[in-house]
Amino acid sequence: MRRKLVVGNWKMHGSLAQNGSLLSALKSGVAQLSRVDVAVCAPFPYLAQLQQELAGSPVKWGAQNVHQLEKGAFTGEVSAAMLADFGCAYVIVGHSERRNIYGESSRLVAEKFAAAQQAGLIPILCVGETLEQRESGATETVVAEQLDAVIALFGAQALQKAVVAYEPVWAIGTGKTASPEQAQAVHAFIRQRVAGHDALVAQNLIILYGGSVKAANAPELFAKADIDGGLIGGAALIAEEFLGICRAGQ
Repeated sequence: MRRKLVVGNWKMHGSLAQNGSLLSALKSGVAQLSRVDVAVCAPFPYLAQLQQELAGSPVKWGAQNVHQLEKGAFTGEVSAAMLADFGCAYVIVGHSERRNIYGESSRLVAEKFAAAQQAGLIPILCVGETLEQRESGATETVVAEQLDAVIALFGAQALQKAVVAYEPVWAIGTGKTASPEQAQAVHAFIRQRVAGHDALVAQNLIILYGGSVKAANAPELFAKADIDGGLIGGAALIAEEFLGICRAGQ
């Protein structure tokens, strides 16, 4: 039985003061939840604060991006080993904002995925289509290409120690949400795609939904057979809203 997982993605938000009060509320609220795993992915400068504040709590933490190489003359970049130094459990790779704004290819995302695993981190591999792609009927083609980039390089077994997040780009920060049925259909497709390579890996794979998840719609989304939790954006910045989503996972 797969445990639900709820991951907050703060994106480029936060301050030491704001983070402190948010983390304090999360630690208190999550302490009562024993059947759901919770994590927070913060901007790089705040990883030390997360390590200090969350150590010993049920809440794990991670980063939002990582470089694909171990070290080198790459000004402004951060390696997976550096993230591990700060106790990160997770790192997001291939978020739609990285793909669409910064032009990250599926091949590059796959290399980042591997770098994270080599450093002992759990990559959260994001896949998903734009509105134009959905309306043209290309959802499964797009998602398959993004997923297959990892499987082709490292095999489906690499997904044993990974999380996949389906995020329809058209539903991120727009207030639009895929219906539970639309989300479930893509989650089922992802699981079937992985099952074509390894049925056991597919059965145990945690697949999160990311696309304007709120406390109000989380219970219906999380009730679907192949939706194992959420990758939460804006709602992760509001303690009670995020905890409401976590309670839906419980």
